[in-house]
Formats: sequence, structure tokens, C-alpha cells
Amino acid sequence: MEGTLSLLDKISGALMSFDFLSDLLDILLVTFIIYEGIRIIRGSRTFQVIKGLIFLVVVYIVINFLEMEASEYLMRPLIENGLLIAVVLFSPELRNMLEKFGRRSITDFSFLGFRANKAFNEEVSNLINDFCKSTSEMSESKTGALVVFEKETPLKDIINSGTVLDAKSSPEIFNSLFFKNSALHDGAVIVRDGRVHAAGCILPLTQNKDLASELGTRHRAAIGMSEQSDAVVVVVSEETGSVSVAINGVLQRDVSNGELREILLGELIPRMNDEDASKKSFLKKFSKNKNKSNNADDDSAEGAENINNEDDRGDIDEE
Repeated sequence: MEGTLSLLDKISGALMSFDFLSDLLDILLVTFIIYEGIRIIRGSRTFQVIKGLIFLVVVYIVINFLEMEASEYLMRPLIENGLLIAVVLFSPELRNMLEKFGRRSITDFSFLGFRANKAFNEEVSNLINDFCKSTSEMSESKTGALVVFEKETPLKDIINSGTVLDAKSSPEIFNSLFFKNSALHDGAVIVRDGRVHAAGCILPLTQNKDLASELGTRHRAAIGMSEQSDAVVVVVSEETGSVSVAINGVLQRDVSNGELREILLGELIPRMNDEDASKKSFLKKFSKNKNKSNNADDDSAEGAENINNEDDRGDIDEE
């Protein structure tokens, strides 16, 4: 009984000392850090490293409990410097997380949206149409291709490894760049701001060893580029002609031409799509309501006409 009362006193004391603003922000911050950590390590080899660290902690607890002095002497430096060791082990993941924070604009953290530049969106949309047409032709002819669509992460180092073109898009320019006898067909094409910015660029290969063995250098370069940036990378296989898309280190294979267009539109100009969709839904609702009101007016007019006809018939019968 006394233990229960003391527990209730502790709980009430904790609630009384609860500062709503600071403690709520503290809880939200810790929750966000844990969520981001889980999201980063999920589906990666980092999870195996964390399991190894947890195993070492459990071993240290057992050694300490059994008072094994020699083993404790060897394990203590690892536990005491655990934070530094974690920073060294997870430096690529931490760098990736900080890069993602740096790529976010202020509108990503607010509920206010800004109208996208329609002219720019139309230019990007035209480029996507040209590229999808070219991709369909290259897929049929089994012409290998590797195209990177730059987003928020600057790709200056990648662009410097190739040749700057800054050309207006067209299906012909994509086909000519990846023609087998072209001097720039081995590298990647970089698309920036709705224009074909560079060609013959060298991309970093992924370090993921769990990929399928049939994936070639182009696919591994596409995954590696998408791991190190927020770019959208499209690959056309030279052997099968299949089209694949790499985003955030994930490769989606055997993408159709329609799916490719939808992915590129959604990734490169999502705001324009949302705006168009909202306008279409509004116009659709407006037209439905207008039709309903017109139908209601027609029904009321027909009803009034029927009543007048019945009154006329009644007058005739009385005569």
C-alpha cells in the first residue's frame, strides 16, 4: 500500500512539474530523432552493425554482473567511447541525413505554398515529353542510356567530369547523345532546369553488395547517384531494352513509358500537378452542381407546366 502511494506521489509530482511548452518540445524532438534514425537504418546494412553494438553492450553487462575484471578492463573503453565510435561507424548515414536537411527549403517546414513558375513547369513538362518519346525509341532499339534529372542537390562535381552542352531538349538530341558511335554515349546525361545541361558525365557506383548480379554498370551508377543526391536517374538497358528508375537508392525496374512520365512529372513538378488536379476537381464539382441546378430548374418548369395543363383540363371539364 505504501509503495503504491509513493508511486502515485511520484507521478503527481512529475505531472505538477511538467512544463507544457518546453517538455512538449523536448518529447517531439526526441521522437523526431528516433524516427529519423529508424528511417535511415531501415533496410540497410547499418541495422546489422547496430545489432552487433547491442550484443557488445549485453556482453559488457554480463561481464560486469559476473565481476570478470580482466574482460571488463578490455570492454570498458569501448563502452565509454561508444558515442565517438557510433559517429565514426555511421558517418555516411549521418552525412546523408544532414544533406537531406540542407536540401529542404523553408516551404518544406511550413504550411504555406508558393505558386510555381508556370513557364518553367511547362518547359520541364515539354522536356519530359521529349525524353519519354526518345526513351521509347531507345528501348525498342536497345540503345543503352543513363540520364540524371537534377533536383535540389547541386551536381557540379558530376557535371565537371563531362562536357557542358546547355541545349534545348528534343527527342533527337537524346537519341544522338546515346548513339553507339557518339563520343559521349558512354557517360551520363545531366538534365538541369528543363535543359540538357551536360553529357559524358561519370557517376559514382553504389557500394551496395546485395544487388542482383544481372545489374550492369549503368544500373549500379544510377543507384549510386540516387543514394548520394535527390536526383531522379533513368536507365535504358542495352541488353534487354527495359527502362528502370532509381530514386533514393531504390531501383524500380521494367517501367512502362506511361509510368515513366508519371514518375518524372511527380518528382520534378509536383506542385503543378497538384494545382492542376485541384483545378480539375473544382471544375468537375462546379459542372456537376451546375448540371444539378439546371436539372432542378427543368424539373420545376416541367412541374409548373403540368399543373397549368391540369388546371386547363379542369376548366374545360367544368364548362
